[in-house]
Amino acid sequence: MTANLSRAPAPHGAALPARAPGARLAPVACAIACALLPAVPALAAGDANEPPERTLRDVVVTAVHDHSPVQVVADPKQPRQPIPASDAADYLKTIPGFSAIRSGGSNSDPVLRGQFGSRLPLLTNGTLLLGACPGRMDAPSSYISPETFDQLTVIKGPQTVLWGPGASAGVVRFDRERPDFQEPGVRFSASLLGASAGRNDQTVDLEAGNTQMYVRATANHSHGQDYRDGDGRRVPSAWDKWNADVALGLTPDADTLLELSAGAGDGEARYGGRGMDGTQFRRDSWGLRLEKTRLTPWLAKLEAQLYSNRADHVMDNFTLRTFAPGGGMSMPMASNVKRDTSGARVAATLQWQQDWQLVAGLAAMRSPHEKRSGTPSQSYAGKPWQRDAKFENLGAFAELAWQAQADTRWVGGLRLDRAQAWRYPVASGMGGMGGGMGAAAGADHRTRPAMPSGFVRWEHTLSPQGASVYAGLGHVQRFPDYWELISPGNSAANAGNAFATLRPEKTTQLDLGAQWKGQGWQLWTSAYLGMVRDYILFDYAGMGSAVRNVDARTAGLELGGSQRLGTAWTVQGTLAYAWGRNATDDRPLPQMPPLEARLGLEYAQGPWSAGALWRLVAAQHRYAKGQGNVVGRDLGASAGFGVLSLHAGYRLNERLRLTAGVDNLLDKNYAEHLNLAGNAGFGYPGGVRINEPGRTLWLRADVKF
Repeated sequence: MTANLSRAPAPHGAALPARAPGARLAPVACAIACALLPAVPALAAGDANEPPERTLRDVVVTAVHDHSPVQVVADPKQPRQPIPASDAADYLKTIPGFSAIRSGGSNSDPVLRGQFGSRLPLLTNGTLLLGACPGRMDAPSSYISPETFDQLTVIKGPQTVLWGPGASAGVVRFDRERPDFQEPGVRFSASLLGASAGRNDQTVDLEAGNTQMYVRATANHSHGQDYRDGDGRRVPSAWDKWNADVALGLTPDADTLLELSAGAGDGEARYGGRGMDGTQFRRDSWGLRLEKTRLTPWLAKLEAQLYSNRADHVMDNFTLRTFAPGGGMSMPMASNVKRDTSGARVAATLQWQQDWQLVAGLAAMRSPHEKRSGTPSQSYAGKPWQRDAKFENLGAFAELAWQAQADTRWVGGLRLDRAQAWRYPVASGMGGMGGGMGAAAGADHRTRPAMPSGFVRWEHTLSPQGASVYAGLGHVQRFPDYWELISPGNSAANAGNAFATLRPEKTTQLDLGAQWKGQGWQLWTSAYLGMVRDYILFDYAGMGSAVRNVDARTAGLELGGSQRLGTAWTVQGTLAYAWGRNATDDRPLPQMPPLEARLGLEYAQGPWSAGALWRLVAAQHRYAKGQGNVVGRDLGASAGFGVLSLHAGYRLNERLRLTAGVDNLLDKNYAEHLNLAGNAGFGYPGGVRINEPGRTLWLRADVKF
């Protein structure tokens, strides 16, 4: 499957060519039809009971979501305000504790409690897809279309060892549920979104199956033009992208699942805060998983998984903009980078007694990175790939849960990882923007043979009070990632040999939380206190950067609540605060989001619903100018702001619902603290944050059959 992406230059301020939704979705629809047609005859045979239907909820989510003591669970198909998300970061930033570093209209990078990157792994159906750009222009979140998934699970803090190494900030999982067909049938759901700035999205989800097998196909297309900020200034931010995935599952009995999946996607995006734009976001994925439950009285579940995800990314400064010297770019150039991430995981769930459960297993990951470069006159396409890095990880994990008493549960886990990294010499020059790597002589190799992680957590339920509390202590060791070891400006030529000297990050964190529920009301809170040895910090000087280890302290909390007012109204609110300090330099830790509150009011009665969201963000005066991460750096203090948004919806029948909204109703001109500076190639001052969208109108239709 290929994308029909234009490569014609787009002058500054011009819109990306609008693709007709039908033309864009034509290859997607063709792939879906080809996948489903052979299966339909087989699916017509079988008998069983009426299957449970997946329903569309009537309420647009604004501020509060269901909370368990440890996890946040949300429905990515449910519309959220601000405007329904185009990527994973857009969706996550609506959850308390999350924020995002905006790269453009789409493809932002999520931040949880001020922590970013490989500290916060994003998994789709249990697999990793790591971006290829040295500057994270194609962050892993940019390849995820939330609405094509059924469930989002967030585990805050180092409170699990099951889903990979180095997850000191938390773990984010986007998962698709196994279709359950108790008789032959076909299910279809779709959504259409239109909004200001040329925004138009289309999403389809088609399932067909019986008791023995199923086929599921999901696809989406998202398009947006440059938006305007609250002062009416155009912000270069246009994007166009699509994703399609097909899964074939065999279910010979209720306890067995064998699923083969494949997917692809592509896109392009213009960035007002970068010297280059993303002209290709090619994704190719496949996976195979086996699940077998109730094998023996003590072996409750056995699961095995193989996967491969490829990110093939192109960035240049002439396709989606008219080239102009500035922003560190003196000539037109293009860079093609590729990263393959493949892995395997096997895990067994043992339950020899009702009160004890052990999940143990092994996981392996391999991720080589390659690059090549070109110019408008000498295309990169005809040049050979140059490998500049490879990463491997092998981990063993075990997580034990003990129901000590009816109201008390203990959970603990241990993990041991072996991490390796290779750095290879490449030619100097653009070559994927690895200027510093050109000076590296010979292949370098790093091994960390034993990196332990673990946690222990106490959970307690106060039944008469309708409350639950927890306290957990966790420790994580994180091996430096590609963006810290290999990215430009962080190698031998520019900042000392970071590949050889940068130490793994070691985080020890205490997490606390509580939840209270009553008739029509809910309160919850979570807090944390962390100590980080060898925190990996970026120092910026001009166009260059250096990376080093420091000691850091972190703390913060999230809290929220909701109260029903009669039968139709609900008031809700959340508060999130994150604090960090660089103990080595005795200054604030950079890239910490300011205090943020969300106040929501919801109405739902019969087929009607309506609501309002008032987002309040405080000024941030704690900053470390010139320090940050591979994507962003602190630019100085930021002003506070408040943004009001409204929405309303009407369900016409069981199959069709319409929802409309206006974000930033008062057309507020504002910028987030976590942000990129404007790029001179688009005429922006280099030290000024990029403003957020002004007033945005949107209309969404949800359909299901």
